[in-house]
Amino acid sequence: MKLKSYFSGTVEAAMELARKELGEDALLVNARPATPETRHLGAFEVVFGVLPPQAGEPAVTPSVEDVPAGIAPAPPQLLSQEIAAMKREIEGLAKRLGATRAFAPPGDPPQPELYSRLVANEFDATLALSVIQGTPLQDVFEVDASLGLGIQRRIAAFIGPPGAGKTTTLVKLAARYGLASRRPSQIISTDVFRIAAADQLRSLASILGIGCDVVETPLALAQALEEHRARDLILIDTPGLARGEMEDGADLARLLSTYPEIDAHLVLPASMKRADIAWVIDRYQMFKPRKLLFTRLDETRTFGALVSESSRRALPISFLCTGQQIPDDIEPATKQRLTELVLGATTQPGEALAAAAGAGA
Repeated sequence: MKLKSYFSGTVEAAMELARKELGEDALLVNARPATPETRHLGAFEVVFGVLPPQAGEPAVTPSVEDVPAGIAPAPPQLLSQEIAAMKREIEGLAKRLGATRAFAPPGDPPQPELYSRLVANEFDATLALSVIQGTPLQDVFEVDASLGLGIQRRIAAFIGPPGAGKTTTLVKLAARYGLASRRPSQIISTDVFRIAAADQLRSLASILGIGCDVVETPLALAQALEEHRARDLILIDTPGLARGEMEDGADLARLLSTYPEIDAHLVLPASMKRADIAWVIDRYQMFKPRKLLFTRLDETRTFGALVSESSRRALPISFLCTGQQIPDDIEPATKQRLTELVLGATTQPGEALAAAAGAGA
C-alpha cells in the first residue's frame, strides 16, 4: 500500500484533495492533530493509502494539480519515520472496518465534520473513524455504576494516584448508597501515608453515622473484612501511590486480588490527557481495576479521552464527579451523559444532576 499524508486546517479539506488525487479507492488510514513540529503546515495530519494495482491494471499516479492553497504534502523525512507504525495501523484498521473506503457511496455522504469534532475533543482517531462509518458512539464503550461483585455483600475499593479524589468520592458514595439505602455499611481506610488523612475520614464517617476502621497492613485489612462480614456494603480507601511508590502497594494489591467480590474502581481526574490516563492504567494493573471512575469533570472541556480509554481497555465507566460537595457532586455514568460530553454538548458537568435533584424535590 502506498501512503500519503496531507496537512490541512480541516479534515474535510484534506479528504476533498485526496478524492481528486487518489480517487474513490483511497483508504483513510489515520487522522490526528498535527504535532508541534508540523503544525505550521496545517492543524490536522490526514493519512491516506492506495492499494497497489492488480496484475494487468495500470498503476495510478497521483496528480499534484489543483492543490488548494494552505495544504501541503507531508515532508518525506517525517513519513519515513512512521511507515512501519502505519503499516501496523493499516492491518488493524482493515480488520476493524473491513477495509471500508474513505468515501461513502453516492447517497450516503461521509461525516467529516463529526470526525473533526471528535478528534478535537481528544477522541481516539481510530474509534472516530468507526463512528463516522456508522457505529453508534454509545456502542464503543460501556458503563456500570454498580458497587461490588458479591451476592451476599458488596465490597468496592478505590485506587488511583495521589490527589485524584478517592477519599472524597468514597464518602460521597457512602452517603448516597450506604446512608440513603439504610443498609449496614462500613468504611475501611488503608491510607496511613497522608498526615491526618485517617482523622479526616473518621470525622466524615462520624457525621454520616457510618463505621470507619483504619488499618495499617494488608493482614489487618483481611481481618477487618472478616470482622465486618455482616455489612451489606464495604468501601475501601487506599493510599495514592506516586510513580516511585508502586512497589509499596504490591502487598495490598495481592490481598485485594484474593477477594473475587471486591470491585476495584480506578479513580482518575477527567482533566488528564489521554496518554497520561493510559500510563496510569498501566501502572495500576497490579490492582486489577474493573472500572474507571472520573473526578473533576468541571475542570476540563474535553472528554473524548475518558471514553477512548474506557473502550480501548474494555473497562466500563462507573461514576462521574464534578466537585467537593458531599454527596451532591457525583452521578452514575450513563451512555447518554458521556455521549453528550464527547460531542461537546452545551450542558456543563453537574447541571444534569442538579436538574434531576430539582425535579425530584
